[in-house]
Amino acid sequence: MSILQTGHKAPSFTLVSSDKKEINLSDYQGKNVILLFFPFAFTGVCTKEMCMMRDDIANYQNLNAEILGISVDSPFTLAKFKEENNLSFPLLSDFNKVASKAYDCLQEDWALGLKGVSKRSVFVIDREGILRYSEILENPGDLPNFEAVNAALAKLNN
Repeated sequence: MSILQTGHKAPSFTLVSSDKKEINLSDYQGKNVILLFFPFAFTGVCTKEMCMMRDDIANYQNLNAEILGISVDSPFTLAKFKEENNLSFPLLSDFNKVASKAYDCLQEDWALGLKGVSKRSVFVIDREGILRYSEILENPGDLPNFEAVNAALAKLNN
C-alpha cells in the first residue's frame, strides 16, 4: 500500500534538470504543479505524452499549473530529448531514483532485464505543496487520465 495520500504534503525532492541546474519542488511553492514521471526519453509513448503536454501548455498555464517531467534518464539524455521535441517545461533527472521511490512509482524490474525505471505516473500538487491527485499506471503503454488532471486543477482554481 502506498504511503502517499491525497490531502497530505507531497514529498520534497531536489533533482538535476536537463539544463544541469538543481530544481527543488519547493521552488514551485505558490504554484500548482503537475509531476509527470515517465519511463524513458525517446520511446514512443513517453514522447507522445510529453508532446501532448507541450501542445496543451496554454491550457495548463490557464489553470495556473507548472509542468515538471521526471525520468531516470541522465540530464544529458533529457536535454537532447527536450531539444528534439521542443519541450518548454523542465525535464528532471531522477537518475538516482530518489523521487520515484518517494512517490512510490519505481518499477523495480523492467523489460530487457533493466531495473529501476519510473512508472508512468502523474501527480497534481497545489500551491501549498499538498498532493491533490495521483495516478500510477502499471502498464507503461497507457497514458494518464488528463481529463482527471484538468478537473483536479480546475478545483484548485475555484
